[in-house]
Amino acid sequence: MLSNRSPRFVSRLTRDTLALVLAGGRGSRLRHLTMWRAKPAVPFGGKFRIVDFPLSNCINSGIRRIGVITQYKAHSLIRHLRQGWGSLRGEFGEFVELLPAQQRIETSWYKGTADAIYQNLDIIQMHSPEYVLILAGDHVYKMDYGPMLAHHAENEADVTVGCLEVPVEEASAFGVMATDEAGRVVRFEEKPANPTPTPGNPGMALVSMGIYIFNRQFLFDQLIRDADADSDHDFGKDIIPRILESARVMAYPFREASTGRQAYWRDVGTVDSFWRANLELVDITPELNIYDDEWPIWTYQEQLPPAKFIFDDEDRRGMAVDSMVSGGCIISGGYVRRSLLFSSVMVEAGSQVESSVILPEVRVEPGCRITNAVIEKHCRIPSGTVIGEDPQADAERFHVSPGGVTLVTPEMLGQGVHHVR
Repeated sequence: MLSNRSPRFVSRLTRDTLALVLAGGRGSRLRHLTMWRAKPAVPFGGKFRIVDFPLSNCINSGIRRIGVITQYKAHSLIRHLRQGWGSLRGEFGEFVELLPAQQRIETSWYKGTADAIYQNLDIIQMHSPEYVLILAGDHVYKMDYGPMLAHHAENEADVTVGCLEVPVEEASAFGVMATDEAGRVVRFEEKPANPTPTPGNPGMALVSMGIYIFNRQFLFDQLIRDADADSDHDFGKDIIPRILESARVMAYPFREASTGRQAYWRDVGTVDSFWRANLELVDITPELNIYDDEWPIWTYQEQLPPAKFIFDDEDRRGMAVDSMVSGGCIISGGYVRRSLLFSSVMVEAGSQVESSVILPEVRVEPGCRITNAVIEKHCRIPSGTVIGEDPQADAERFHVSPGGVTLVTPEMLGQGVHHVR
């Protein structure tokens, strides 16, 4: 049993690890935000894309060999990766490598998460890692994968599954797990209709984060076996449940190292959760600290001028309160409250934006009122438009989520298609 937890021990593990980021899903629950882009390419947090979080976790953890598996609507994702993640030095064994569906083994697109890895077995073999770290590309969190790798090695596991607790009523969206006293996974159900609560905590369920560590050869054996099976070719539906009795599958609870409490993690897969997670960032002390110098979130950053607030008249004052305003924005006599503005947004005189997420290059013309909304990139909101005050009227033109968030896109405003990057 390995017990050395020194940084050097962890660095040896991370050096021998290949990370594969699954970034090819359709992301249909985000509705029109994924009409022209993959979910991992959706903007988040004022200047990032969702995929920047697992990629930054890899870099900050010392994992410098990364493959990003793409499939649907991947142009903006590929463009972002080329611009923001092309600086690693291949001659030093560092890379962020694109792995699109290219029918290397099958004559089809990726049929599931396991099939996406299976169709790239030859590439994985070429890199010859000791461990393969499989990550979802569409979750927002900060995590050091080094301790999880150490946990995997020390427990002599075949597979380790990252996990956390969520309310039972939300657990049906995830793989629900049960473990024994040693932390070994003894049951795994993918998206069950009636999730089993955690023993001793009936309001919560233990769920998979979509993070797996496999020993390389064990992974190969399971994927080859699954490829010929009557299967959905998915880790959660097929591979993990099938191997529980024959293999050593361990759970790794995702907790803060300093407090032992469950760490921040968000699945921003719906319009409501996307809106909520963005607006959490404007809190005085948000759970997700994006100002953390010790764990920076890396991204491609446009060269933009500072945000600008102009006019200070009684009837025309440019200001933002309890908000985050990105570079290139101009608040020209408008009022912004508890909102998050991405880059190059303009809010003109007399307009009010409250509790809203405004994506890049939006122009809010004079006299508008926008509340509880997500405004897609490139929208031009015509003068006098009111959004978020009358759900019934909004639903006739826009998309209104179950939680009452109004999503507006250029198409809904009659302003063209194929316009989002």
